[in-house]
Amino acid sequence: MAMYRIILPIRYFIKRRITCLAVIAVALCVFTVTVVMTVMNGLVHDFAEKNHVFVGDCIVGTDSLVGFAYYEDFLAQLQNTEFVAAAVPVIKNFGLVALQNSRNSAGLELMGIDPVGHNKVTNFAETLHYRRDEPELAFEPIYDSNLPGLIIGIDKMLERGPRGNYSQKPTLLRLDYLVSCFPLTPKGALVGGLSGGVNAKVFSYSDNSNSGLAKVDGNMFYLSFDEAQRLCGMTAPTKRTSAIFIKFKPDIELNAGTAEVAQMWRNFFKICAEKKQAYLLDNVTVQSWRNYLRDTIAPMEKEATMMMLLFIMVGIITVFIILVVFYMIISHKSKDIGILKSMGASNFSIIRLFLYFALLIGLAGAVIGMAAGCAFLARVNTIEDLLFNKFGWQVWNREVYSIGDIPNRLNGQLLAIIFVSAIAVSLIGALIPSCQAAKRKCIEILQVSQL
Repeated sequence: MAMYRIILPIRYFIKRRITCLAVIAVALCVFTVTVVMTVMNGLVHDFAEKNHVFVGDCIVGTDSLVGFAYYEDFLAQLQNTEFVAAAVPVIKNFGLVALQNSRNSAGLELMGIDPVGHNKVTNFAETLHYRRDEPELAFEPIYDSNLPGLIIGIDKMLERGPRGNYSQKPTLLRLDYLVSCFPLTPKGALVGGLSGGVNAKVFSYSDNSNSGLAKVDGNMFYLSFDEAQRLCGMTAPTKRTSAIFIKFKPDIELNAGTAEVAQMWRNFFKICAEKKQAYLLDNVTVQSWRNYLRDTIAPMEKEATMMMLLFIMVGIITVFIILVVFYMIISHKSKDIGILKSMGASNFSIIRLFLYFALLIGLAGAVIGMAAGCAFLARVNTIEDLLFNKFGWQVWNREVYSIGDIPNRLNGQLLAIIFVSAIAVSLIGALIPSCQAAKRKCIEILQVSQL
């Protein structure tokens, strides 16, 4: 008697052609979710990681263009702690950049950095083209190391090709740029008042930076920290900076490390409370890189969430497909149900029989869909290359979007969730018709079968 629980589900699965419809529905759902969510999660992860390595783990900084003072004292404290691997000051401001003797200037973001220290906190050296192996020489033009150098975001210097590549010149071009900044006093006023002068200096193009972040590579230029500090008027009466980028040691958890830095800053703030420019410390915040860049990363994470909600709706549609298929199957198996009940099978046994059947459908659909999805992801970039070579078609136009290969790294946790969800969807879809079939009386079923 107990053998029917195993034999009948297998027989229904093999013999009923309509079963193929349910398996295909589950497989298509699994395939679509596996491919799209893997790519989408890969894009979000890659974008977040590029932002992470651009700023480090923790940022002590202010949005004010004036910056804050006494940063050197706090920097010394950070460098003497056991949980900080490296810390470096950074100037963030704006300036006008124009080719020398040209009337056309562009307003760009300015970042003043110490290339050696900055590379210990971020991946700065990896973004360079000519000085990748020599970040200490980043601001020394190859053609004349005595000239002050300027690094410009790659999208400001070169056109991105159809495959997302750039045509880098074999030798560094000799280009001179006039950089102009409006220095501010600690109170936020222009140095010298409305009639005050503009700090300007000519810099020579020394390299380009490819961070992989479109907004950064299209709107950023880099100067040495000392030059940026002077141009922005942050040298007097007390040296100031915009931020301190911090990298924790590998064994330090992000939130724990950030909390330690925040406590250090609160203590430092109390110590500096009586100093002349202590008011500049009021708006300084301590944030992890995720909080610091939340306005940048959040939109992509929301898109991923919306995509997940859409696929939940696809899963609901699959539930209805399974439900309809089971209604059709059970309507053709009324005689079997009546015979089983006449032999003493309980309502629960009937429900369990069809749930085993649904389990087989879910397993088959999940295995087929996931295998197809993984195989497609393994070749997705090859397929895109073939389509581009023959038809000029790409998923994302690389001339517009700063995306390299389509992300296809499989996530075991995501695959497990999809696999279990596919089986759950099949069981849910089969539950209602199975319960209704189990409630029918044996006499009614056999009478109907004999008519």
